[in-house]
Amino acid sequence: MSRPISLSCILLTLIAFSAARGEPAPSTSLHLLARTRIEVAPHSGRFEVVEKTEELDPKQTALIICDLWDKHTCDGATERVGLMAPRVDALAKSLRAKGGLIVHAPSDTMKFYKDTPQRKRAIDAPLAQTPIQFHWNSCDLTSEPPLPIDDSDGGCDTNTWAGGPYPWTREHPAVEVFPEDAVSDQGREIYNLFVQHGIRNVLFCGVHTNMCVLGRSFGIRAMHKLGLNPILVRDLTDTMYNPRSFPYVPHARGTDLVIEHVEEYWCPTIRSSDILGDPKPFTIVIATGEQEYHAYENLQAFSKDELEKIPGVKVVFINTTSTTDMPGLEVLKDADLLVMFMRRRSLPDEQLNAFKAYFDAGKPVVGIRTACHSFQTWLEFDGIVFGSHYNNHYPGKQGAMTLKTASSAMGDPLLRGVAKSWQTPTSLYKLFPLSETCTPIVNGTIDGHPSEPVAWTTKYHGGRIFFSAIGATEDFQNPNFRRLLLNGMLWAMDKPIPAAAK
Repeated sequence: MSRPISLSCILLTLIAFSAARGEPAPSTSLHLLARTRIEVAPHSGRFEVVEKTEELDPKQTALIICDLWDKHTCDGATERVGLMAPRVDALAKSLRAKGGLIVHAPSDTMKFYKDTPQRKRAIDAPLAQTPIQFHWNSCDLTSEPPLPIDDSDGGCDTNTWAGGPYPWTREHPAVEVFPEDAVSDQGREIYNLFVQHGIRNVLFCGVHTNMCVLGRSFGIRAMHKLGLNPILVRDLTDTMYNPRSFPYVPHARGTDLVIEHVEEYWCPTIRSSDILGDPKPFTIVIATGEQEYHAYENLQAFSKDELEKIPGVKVVFINTTSTTDMPGLEVLKDADLLVMFMRRRSLPDEQLNAFKAYFDAGKPVVGIRTACHSFQTWLEFDGIVFGSHYNNHYPGKQGAMTLKTASSAMGDPLLRGVAKSWQTPTSLYKLFPLSETCTPIVNGTIDGHPSEPVAWTTKYHGGRIFFSAIGATEDFQNPNFRRLLLNGMLWAMDKPIPAAAK
């Protein structure tokens, strides 16, 4: 399966313009942090995220606003488009001001625009030679596998459409059409425009990624076949996906899965903040509450040494010494990653439900050591979320535990910078059996006892989960554990895992 771009795996930040210091910007180029995915090994079906700063000429760049209608057949889709539209308008204004071309493509509504100069601009563009026929582009299994979600029921997550005439009449009114823009729902017309204007890069926003954004005659698949450089604005798109269908994850996670599919098989994605310049910090919430392993102190030091160096990351701590109260959990609503090092908390329902709401939303989680028995009032937690079945330690003082790479993890980016074998004085947990969704990364053994998983990955409601069954103070002093924990956090956050230092 071909890929339009080859990217190296390294943490990169957007180039800071001198204009941020009040000086004239030396260049009008667009500096975009493009995210894509490469297969870890051929035919493995395992991909890792990679990022690369792309520098584009805005005068060779267009934005297609796909099917951002005023009303959809699905009430949930209409609501999400309404929330998205003002940001789409801001993105269009910003790119337009930099010299980019804006194409409004609300399909099946050309009657509304028939007498406008923007519509005539698309119709009158000179006919360009093209290597393809323009039509709907369905999923071709010779180029990509099936989509990771089942949208065969139409994908609506709120109501059943009664049929009849489509409800849309125009593009959402929150998006302003400027005199220099173009309006079209035909791939042939849009390609003519692109050739006329020298467009090489095509940004996509709008809906729906699994249907029109990929499949329209002007969609991502078509632009890729034309040899152009399509790029999806991943925070300004949505899917038609019903969580009652496979893979039975929250709607937002279903959208994420389709975006990952696009990154794997078709094109990179960016965030609108790359152009608008207002990036939202990625918030890591670290929840600690235990009396044995100095979790709060060790993770504070780890955060300062490792996490605060990651561009765009903000770390928030929630710590408690009480076994029955954990105030401050309102920050979970805005958390992008939850790191847990807790032990046997008996929290009131309101606080426990705050955790459950986070898990049920399909957001990423990293668990350390005692986190598998975080809740004394929810003993099924480890099996439900982490996929393990904690049953205490192996008895007695067995001495050093030997840690080795699991056979299922050979070549996994999670092990970059981690030795294939090392030792720890930490006791070995009884955790078998792991759920079928778990992939062991590191196993541990002590004399006279069977091997047990020590680190693994899994998913809950589609969200990425990384767990480490070690995490004593001695482990935080070990470079292998520190790198494994950092890699696990990066993996859970869907960020690139850097290569091992030479």
